[in-house]
Amino acid sequence: MKHQHFLLHKPNGYLSQFVYEKKRHKKLLGELYNFPEGTMAIGRLDEDSEGLLLLTTDGMVSEIVRSKAIEKEYYAQVDGIITPEAITQLERGVEIGFKGIRYTTKPCQAKFITQCPDFIGEGRRIRDERHGPTSWISIILTEGKFRQVRKMTAAVGFPTLRLVRIRVGSLTLHNLKAGEVQPVSEFNL
Repeated sequence: MKHQHFLLHKPNGYLSQFVYEKKRHKKLLGELYNFPEGTMAIGRLDEDSEGLLLLTTDGMVSEIVRSKAIEKEYYAQVDGIITPEAITQLERGVEIGFKGIRYTTKPCQAKFITQCPDFIGEGRRIRDERHGPTSWISIILTEGKFRQVRKMTAAVGFPTLRLVRIRVGSLTLHNLKAGEVQPVSEFNL
């Protein structure tokens, strides 16, 4: 059987899975496209996060993409105007909670973004401007703990309001609108 691979712009409000066995109804990936049986998401994006999600029928590809050799880039809209000191802290690594223990994140790349690209779209309305300013940052990681970016920005005093993964390796979100799926022959990372 030839494996199949897909790029998806996961919209806000969807789980990064195909099955949800609890009683509450949740929006699942299978509602966005007729994926073949055995398709799995590579990594996860939280229900309230959005952006590039890779899917495949090949578990070996999943292991490669989730490895620490592949960079993942996120754009985070944070509460307040983030300071250069906070960005430096993020780059050096910050202490977060993970599975009930304290964990220091690995050094990463972080920078202030003056203008967000159009391809991330409007997204859901976060809040009204009268509640104070917001700013955007780029964070590039090679690890992916549970809700890591959100925990990192909160640890430096700037909670994440909106989170969009824009890149995995050399694959980007460009030209995919929220909810769109693009079949690809392989992942050129």
